[in-house]
This record gives sequence, C-alpha cells and structure tokens, in this order.
Amino acid sequence: MQLIRSTKELASCSRKSCLAIGVFDGVHLGHQQIIRQTIADARQHGALALVLTFDQHPNAVVAPDRVPPLIYSVPQKIRAIESLGSDALLLVHFDRAFSEQTGETFIRQLARDLGRIHSVCVGADFTFGHRRSGNVALLRQLGAELQFTVHGLAAVALDAQTISSTRIREAIRAGELDVASQMLGRTYSLAGHVVRGDQLGQKLGFPTANLDVSGLALPPTGVYAAHASVGGQRHRAVLNIGHRPTLANSSVQPRVEVHLLDFAGDLYGQELEVAFVEKLRDEQRFANLDALKSQIARDIADARGRL
Repeated sequence: MQLIRSTKELASCSRKSCLAIGVFDGVHLGHQQIIRQTIADARQHGALALVLTFDQHPNAVVAPDRVPPLIYSVPQKIRAIESLGSDALLLVHFDRAFSEQTGETFIRQLARDLGRIHSVCVGADFTFGHRRSGNVALLRQLGAELQFTVHGLAAVALDAQTISSTRIREAIRAGELDVASQMLGRTYSLAGHVVRGDQLGQKLGFPTANLDVSGLALPPTGVYAAHASVGGQRHRAVLNIGHRPTLANSSVQPRVEVHLLDFAGDLYGQELEVAFVEKLRDEQRFANLDALKSQIARDIADARGRL
C-alpha cells in the first residue's frame, strides 16, 4: 500500500479512483465494510482503491474540548487499513484551514486533483466539511454532476446494537476487551512509542518499557497477560496499567508499562504494540518494594502459564 499525504503524489497515476472516506478510528467491522466495498469496486473497474483518512481526530481542531480518546494510534490505523488490501492511503493533515472548507469544496477539489473518481464509499451517517455541510445526499448530488457513484453503507451491528468507535471506547474503558475485539474484528491492542521512565522496573529486576499512550483510550488499571510486537518480533509480555500506588510519588495519569518475557535489549524510541490476552489481577498497593517485587514475579509466572 502506498502512503501519501497529498493528491499530487498520485499525479502520475492514469487510473480512475474508487474512494473510501472516513476517520476510521479503530478500523472496526463497519469501517472494514466501507473499505472492502471500495476495493471491490476498484478491482471490478480497474481503478485505484484509495482510502482517505486524517492524521488526527477532527475534534482536535474544531472542538478541542470534545476530543474522544482514540482507539488506535495513527501507525496502528495505517497498518489496519493496509491489511485490508487497499492500493493507497491518503493521510490528510487536518488543520484549521482544512476544517473551514465546505463539504462541496472538499469533494470538488478531490475530483479535480484525482482526475477521475469512479465511486465514493462512506457510512450512511457520514458528515464532512465546515459545520458538517456535507453528507450522503450532497455526495449523490455531486456524483450525478461529476459522474461518480456513491455508496452510503448502513452500519454493522453486533448483538442488535450498532458497532461504532464510541461503543468500542466504552467497551475498552469497561474492561470488556473481548467485546471490543469482536467489534474490531481483531484482538484489541494498544500501541505507543517507548519512552524513558524512572527505571524502577530495572532496579527491581524486571525491566519495563514505558509506552507513550497520550490521547488513547485505556482499559481499566491492572495487570494483564499480553503479546507484544516490536521491531518485527513478537514476545510474550506482562503489561501493567496503573498509578503505581506503592510508590510515594504515585502518578496521577495512568502509566502503561510492559515487561517482555525472556528479552534483553534497548527499546527506547521504538513503537511497541501490545495485544491483550487476559487480565491477571487488579492494581494493588503493597507495603514495600520487596512485596511488590515478589508479586511481579508471581504475575510473570502466572502470565507464562496463560500464554
């Protein structure tokens, strides 16, 4: 899959485009339906299967006080879209200037820059453009003029309820990770770059990778068995989400720390993704660091058995 940040990067492409448009946070089953329809259209008509999404949630610009915690980091979203088989992904920089475009201007500019659009696929309730001036009805109107077809696909349901990014976030926060995984169509995972911590894990004999998960939805605090992927390698792991209540300087914001089993090496600056397998226990406060160290050893033994 070709990752592009401007339609100019497709200037040399002579094929018409089939286009999927959306925020696609989580790339859940509903999103997958939209992208797969786009790919099917492209294969049938000899077109380019192009997915258009954004480098941040639109609310980060238009409603900063209402930015939802994201299910996936941008690299995770890109990987999930690539796995579906699209030809190219246009990652649009969502800034103030972009947000002030009307929906009509946005589509007309795309049609001009891409040359020929064969089809546009979105969710039935999709809105876009300044003050949500664009919707499926506008797309159909412009499609009739600019000669592209429009698919406004109905939402996918699970247990008689619509699958949505909002519902998945709620499941993650509630610790219903199996439910989140069902709606995602893959095992729920969390990803971030490894940043420097205070090396407490190293001092206790169990070095951990501290993940920067700023802006992401997090499961409840506690200790989890997980599989970690970093540098193209997969490892068994124990993951802790918590405030570290045993320490005098416990953190206000929850930290995400990952101990890779049977691993030694420098992970700083690398992206690490952890797929949750099972919760081992809730977060606890221990009388001292020796008691914490003993419990970590038990957690690791427990995780080995479950993984």
